[in-house]
Amino acid sequence: MSNVPLHLTDAALTALGTKVGHRARDLHQTLVTAESCTSGWIAKTLTDAPGSSAWFDSGVAVYSYEAKQALLGVQASTLEQFGAVSRECVVEMVSGALTRSGASLAVAVTGIAGPSGGTEDKPVGTVWIGWKQRGNYTVAEVFHFDGDRDEVRRRAVWQALTGLRELLK
Repeated sequence: MSNVPLHLTDAALTALGTKVGHRARDLHQTLVTAESCTSGWIAKTLTDAPGSSAWFDSGVAVYSYEAKQALLGVQASTLEQFGAVSRECVVEMVSGALTRSGASLAVAVTGIAGPSGGTEDKPVGTVWIGWKQRGNYTVAEVFHFDGDRDEVRRRAVWQALTGLRELLK
């Protein structure tokens, strides 16, 4: 799932978001997003398409620990033990987004877009993405994207949308 094009344009992201949205509509699915490092970019990409109210339920941008806890139900102990950029956190984010919405499919993203904030264990470009369909198990995967802040975020949006497209096949 990690074949991200080298140079992603806004048009390419919008085209992929539109394909995902139309497929969701055709399958009578609705989408919710929970975003940290992408800060609503996935939601924006999905709703750039006319008629997106037919498949887009809601989205939340959660940067702080407090927001992740209050809006998505991420446990304080998860954040303390594993940090926000972890499999455990993204699983709780995607599950919380689905539980707190009327959507049938959720995507969540948390990561370090840079230029600072990275560590030896979690360098800049580390991004966790989680996907979940109501009544199904959670898929969570870590990615390591190269590039500056904008490129890391664009690649995370592309990967999140690509994962949604795979779930909607």
